[in-house]
Amino acid sequence: METGESLVRVDLAAESVTYEPVPESWRNDFVGGKGLGARYLYEELEPGADPLGDENVLLFLTGPLTGFLPGEQRYVVVTKSPLTGAFLDSYAGGEMAGRLAGSLGDNVGVLVSGRAERPVRLEVADGEVSIEPAEDWWGLDARETAERADEAAVACIGPAGEQGVSYATIASGGGDHHAGRGGAGAVMGAKRLKALVAHDDPPTLDDDLRKLHRRYEVAFADDDTGRWQAASETLETIDFANEVGVLPTRGWQEGQFDGAEGIGIEAVRDAAHDRERADDPVPGGFQVESEDGESVPRGSTPISLGAGLGIDDFDAVATLGSVCDRLALDVISGGNAVAWAIRASETGLIDRELEFGDEDGARELIEEIARRSSPLGDALADGVDAAAAEFGGDDLIPSVKGMALPAYDPRGASAMALAYATSDRGACHRRARPVEVEALGGTDWSTVDRVDAVIAEQDRRAVLWSLIADDFFGEALSRTLGADWLAAIGRDYDPEELRRVGERVWTLIRLFNCREGFSREDDTLPERLTEPLEGGPNDGAAIDAAGFEETLERYYERRGWDDGVPTGRTLERLGLEEL
Repeated sequence: METGESLVRVDLAAESVTYEPVPESWRNDFVGGKGLGARYLYEELEPGADPLGDENVLLFLTGPLTGFLPGEQRYVVVTKSPLTGAFLDSYAGGEMAGRLAGSLGDNVGVLVSGRAERPVRLEVADGEVSIEPAEDWWGLDARETAERADEAAVACIGPAGEQGVSYATIASGGGDHHAGRGGAGAVMGAKRLKALVAHDDPPTLDDDLRKLHRRYEVAFADDDTGRWQAASETLETIDFANEVGVLPTRGWQEGQFDGAEGIGIEAVRDAAHDRERADDPVPGGFQVESEDGESVPRGSTPISLGAGLGIDDFDAVATLGSVCDRLALDVISGGNAVAWAIRASETGLIDRELEFGDEDGARELIEEIARRSSPLGDALADGVDAAAAEFGGDDLIPSVKGMALPAYDPRGASAMALAYATSDRGACHRRARPVEVEALGGTDWSTVDRVDAVIAEQDRRAVLWSLIADDFFGEALSRTLGADWLAAIGRDYDPEELRRVGERVWTLIRLFNCREGFSREDDTLPERLTEPLEGGPNDGAAIDAAGFEETLERYYERRGWDDGVPTGRTLERLGLEEL
């Protein structure tokens, strides 16, 4: 039942579509998804390639288990980020992932290069891809674009991607799901590619896979993570972060929000009128009605657009989230951009009246950012670091490698400081999330404990995202790392081999980023985080610069990296010596 032996190569400039086999050694060493995308990106790009130039490539990939695993199916977009200039992998769920896998047939994905002369879309069906005109789709938002595709599934850009906003997303499900952080939508817009449309049903399960699916589905439903997800999805994240004092509030000035109750999980439950896939033991989210239409808010919505902006009304937060979804704009980076502007207004760096708690002002600025329709919106469209370079205020919103920090304030959980600093795509709380253990387990972690926890999570997630497994259901694969599932489709690995795959993928991406000019100086945290938090259980907590450097050095030692660069011995051990 093994599938996925070829890659579809689309050259938009030449208007050509070709099919080529994936090298067998790449499939064995990198499995699929994130890993295979990293190998292709390393091979395809010359160092220093412009992320928005014709030379950048954009990969839409499924994993060998897409369409088979319980939980929300996922696909991945891999490219060079216009926000950070580093490697970028962004994931989206919903209907699109399974239908893309079914439509691709024996192909693992689509590699897009070049730039079309006019807006186009890619149609995928029966294992084939065609380039179709899309001038009449250009200018539509994510919802309007999805409606144009009738019964097919769509991954598309909105106004933010068309305008080259450096944190534009690729939206599916009409904006309910996003390949979010890092700006893959801007790359898509630069190529004048409006949408990828998948027509076929998801792949079917044979008897062996069906039995495996049912066994894991039942086990996950009874697992702590499964029960937590079924009850609250990611939306309880804000309650957790607020309780332990790591909730970024009012532009990262405080660790707790006095209005958290009004935008937390109970407020969502009160507002939700339906559960997406309500009969599925592994549910997909809450649907709520907002002023801007229906939306499916995730945990990042009330964190970045609620607490981060000092807004304590859930209806207002849901509306802001819906606006971002429709425009296909990342809610985390968008929320941080607005927070930066509010703080810049307060300190007199910009001549505009903005304040925390003003949802109307936030909505207006989000629209300006997505459409680059004002000087301030245009500056913020390139990220908070770019705005600070123009106006000043580089100490207002913390970022790593040009990406603003997301959900958890590392001053209240120091292992997260290491996770953010060493993340392969900039400040990301999904590469490793030790905060949940550290914050609840006390403060007696040693440096070795923190380093080991971060490395283990980074490697584990790297291989699970190569499969591609949903983040939450992936917890059920922690013991085998999916070896039993891979065996069911004719690919034999043991868990230790898969753990090495995760380390190999992580190291390859480090090589890519080093080649792009990233170094130890980029694996750091902004000075802003050495200032103490105000209020809550972590009142007065701050990052100790010397302690952080000691932890980073230990991380490099454990990784086998010399001052941040993988050594020849490490590359040889992982089978990467040819690179």
